[in-house]
Amino acid sequence: MNINVLRLDHRRKRDARITTHVCLTARAFGAQKVIISGEQDKKLIENIIDVKTRWGGDFEIDYQKSWKNTIEEWQKNDGEIIHLTMYGTPVQDAIQEIQKTNKKKLIIVGGSRVPTPIYKAADWNISITTQPHSEVSSLAIFLHMLQNGNELNKKFKNGKLEVIPSENGKKIITHNQEELIKFKNSPKDEYHI
Repeated sequence: MNINVLRLDHRRKRDARITTHVCLTARAFGAQKVIISGEQDKKLIENIIDVKTRWGGDFEIDYQKSWKNTIEEWQKNDGEIIHLTMYGTPVQDAIQEIQKTNKKKLIIVGGSRVPTPIYKAADWNISITTQPHSEVSSLAIFLHMLQNGNELNKKFKNGKLEVIPSENGKKIITHNQEELIKFKNSPKDEYHI
């Protein structure tokens, strides 16, 4: 399934952390690409590329100043637009219909205020609850439901680092050194590579 995420209205000073988390969530939960609209943020893009380089995968990040151009291009190419909002159809009522289409998917997550044309352009306005919460949590839950949880078993190729699940401590394989590094939980719960 081809899954892309459009992050609306990024503001460099105010949204750097939340937009970073949108990108990390999109990558970890199986999206192929994030497109950021709003203010250009080269440092954020560099940080996400660095994560991809260290942790692997075929993830892309792009910047488009205008979300309108992105949506128009998506519609021209017969892609499906899914807007995550608290005012939409409950995800549990729509997810099976969304899964049935073979169209590539553009999932839109909001910024400061979502313009009305987004609601009109969307094939689906989907709510993840009808309560205020985070676009990061909405994206994670939607991607999880869209893929029936299969993203939890996703393998990320060509990474330099890989976590080995462990009940106690931290275990990371560094592929460039081909050694297993074991980390015990420290009082600060931190590690360095």
